[in-house]
Parts: sequence; structure tokens; C-alpha cells
Amino acid sequence: MLNMAEGVARLGALAASPAVATLAAAFEDAGHEIALVGGPVRDALLGRQTHDLDFTTDARPDDILRIVAPISTARWDIGRDFGTIGARIPTPAGPEQVEVTTYRADSYDGATRKPTVEFGDSLDGDLARRDFTVNAMALRIPSRTLVDPSGGVEDLVRGILRTPADPRISFGDDPLRMLRAARFSAQLGFDVDPGTVAAITELRETLRIVSAERVQSELVRMLQTDDPVRGIRLLVETGLVDEFLPEIPALQLEVDEHHHHKDVYEHSLTVLRQAIDLEHSRHPGSPPDVPLRLAALLHDIGKPATRRLEPGGAVTFHHHDVKGARMARKRLNALRFDSATTDAVCKLIELHLRFFGYAEGAWTDSAVRRYVRDAGDDLERLHILTRADVTTRNRRKAARLAAAYDDIERRIAELAAQEQLDAMRPELDGNRIQEVLGIRPGREVGEAYRFLLDLRLDEGIVGEAEAERRLRAWWAAR
Repeated sequence: MLNMAEGVARLGALAASPAVATLAAAFEDAGHEIALVGGPVRDALLGRQTHDLDFTTDARPDDILRIVAPISTARWDIGRDFGTIGARIPTPAGPEQVEVTTYRADSYDGATRKPTVEFGDSLDGDLARRDFTVNAMALRIPSRTLVDPSGGVEDLVRGILRTPADPRISFGDDPLRMLRAARFSAQLGFDVDPGTVAAITELRETLRIVSAERVQSELVRMLQTDDPVRGIRLLVETGLVDEFLPEIPALQLEVDEHHHHKDVYEHSLTVLRQAIDLEHSRHPGSPPDVPLRLAALLHDIGKPATRRLEPGGAVTFHHHDVKGARMARKRLNALRFDSATTDAVCKLIELHLRFFGYAEGAWTDSAVRRYVRDAGDDLERLHILTRADVTTRNRRKAARLAAAYDDIERRIAELAAQEQLDAMRPELDGNRIQEVLGIRPGREVGEAYRFLLDLRLDEGIVGEAEAERRLRAWWAAR
């Protein structure tokens, strides 16, 4: 709950901080207005940590550069065409990075979502074009005057997301704002105003004019919040998610009176939430693990395509892990995710069922080694995903699965200590294989390497001499 008195005190402290005070004095001396705007003002009022300092001013980009030059150690103008100048301001506690943008009065072409940049002349005009009222507040400095023309403070108190203008106009100007509504709902824990929800539902197809890269960026930022499930529910409720990730609402499978299985959609959201909890508990303070969270959300997307209704009321989803991995790769490629993220997510989806075979009966050391080898660098993520995938309400079953996974992690650690398991390479490299067998580089070297790798996985370290003997015997038997 927002305590206004405490929020105003935090705003005052932010305005008095060295970087803000330095910037305020420089612009006042130059005869220009400047105000702290958007996220920093909102977060200070809410008592949340402020990461970025964003300012707006009546000064044009050339004037901004001239004003910040004497008080900064570095400057960049990559956003100059949009009126934004970045600078690094020295302070006793270390340099602060800031961005200063000329008042804007953008208009959009309605076809590509690209703004036609028009510089404005007033702070109120600049705030009126922003996405949500809680982001449309500014603190004039050095006077420390709060400017809130659209009722952002009241919406902070109510925990509501609402656009400053008619939402149909706001989203018509910039459809990406619809996706931002889900992201801010997840980030702040706020509800979205019913009129705004209705506008998203009505205009959801306009998201198609937004580039895949921009959609991906907003999706990632939502997944990085502590409660992305809130945002996902809004995306599904409005139908907006159908425009870029239709595999999620497809998880809402119909269940008839004769065939019963768990709600795959709700299960997936629970797995995502549990994965985040495990991520926080196992790696406190680490940045959000986006590939893990994507895998948790998408791990069962192969189920709708593989569902079979069996006699007697049973429902099966054979090979939904493999099918889901293929579907995820296609979707992540369409959203322009980088190859490392895509590969990690697809690997996790394909392997997420592997552990349940261990729970049925203890694996041999060879099976444990193969599990580690197949997971590779994503083993820790697979640990978390597999544990998070247990959503049963049967306490005895949940306890049995947890104990089984405790056991497999213990065995992995023991084998790693004994055998340097993470290296997972044969004891003879390609050059040595060629020397032992007297062969030249080619397909046969690869076959010999795979034989030795299987030997390593099945029996562990046997010693170089024994590996050579086994290699010669294998070669002779060919």
C-alpha cells in the first residue's frame, strides 16, 4: 500500500542525490526546464529500488549535449534522432548513468508503429503521450514540484494500470503498449483498468504491425519479473497472446466427463511459479534466468498435439516432450530469440521427462552419466525444471519424487568428484585414436571416438592403457 508521506520523502531524497542535483543545477543555470520522469518517480513513491534515472527537458538535443558536457565524464547520442542524450555523471559514490530526452509529441503512422518524432514544448504535453498514468508523473527539479496531470498518484494508491488518454487511441498509436500492460501488471502487481482490458481485447490484432524483436523484448521483460503469471493471465484473457504465442492458450484443453487429466494450462503456470521460487532459493541474488522460465512455461506445449483418449478414461500424451521441443524451436525462432536461448529452452523441454524414469527405479551409474552428458551446461536448469514439474496434490507421491531427485543430485555430485564428470570426454583424443589405429582423419575416427565415449559413460574412467586395449579389440571386431 502506498504511503504518500513516505513516498514524498523518498522523492525528496532522490531529488537531493548528487547526480540529480548536479543535473538540475546545470539546466537551471542554462535557462532550461528539467524534470525526473516516469519509472524513477513511480518507484520512489512505491518504495521500490530505482535503477535508471530518466529526465525530460525543453532543451533540444544539441543544447542537452552542451549542458551535460562540463559535468559528465562520458556522453552518447545513439538516441539523438528521438531526442535522447545519455551521460555519465560522477558522484562521490561512483558514476551515475542518466538519459535526458527533449519533450516529445510523437505521432504514429498506424502501419509500422514507428513514431514520427516531433519535439514538444511543455511537460504536460510530454506526459500526456506516455503509456500509463503511473508512468506519466514527473518531478520538476530543482523546485521538487510533482507534476501529475492524469491522476497517476491515485492509480498508484488503487493499484490500477490505466492509460492517460482513451486506451483505444493510446493503443492505436502504439500497439506495443498492450503488451506493456501485461508486463507492468506483473512487475508492479497491479490490476488493469476494465476499460483498458476491453481495449486490448478489441485491438489485439493490431499487435501484428509490431516487429518480432520488440514483442520478444517485452515478453522477456515480463518473464524477468517475480510474478509473470499475472501478466500471462492478462495476455490469455484478452487474446493478445494468440498474436505471438498461441501455444499457451492452446494448453486449455477440454476435459470430458469420461476422460480426466490435470489442467495443462494451470499446471504450466504453477510450474513457472515453482521454478522461479526454486531459482530464488538456489541462486539468491542472481539475475532472472529467462531460458529456464521460458522452458517452464512451454514445457508441455506438445500435449495438445499428442493427446490421445484411451479406453477406460485414460489420457496419454506420448512423446509430447519431443513434439514440444520442435514446436518451441519454431516459435522462438519466429520471435527472433538468439540461438543460445532457443537451444537451451528446447533441450530442457526435450529432457524434462527423463528423470521420471529414475523415480521408477534407480538408474545405473551409466544412466546417470548420460543424463549429465545430455543436459550439458543446462544441468542445473534441468534440476530446477524437473523439481518444479511436480504439482501433484498427493503428498506421498510428491515426497517420493523429491527424495528421488535428492538422490540423483547426490549421485551426480559423487560421480563428478570421482571422475570429473563434467568433462565427459573419452580418455583418448582424435590424434591418439589415429596413432593407435594407424588411420587418417575421417569418418572412422569419429566412430572410434563415439565408441570410447560410450565406454566412458558405461564404465567411467578405465585408464589410458585399458582404453587403448578396448579400442584395438573394437577395431579388430569391425
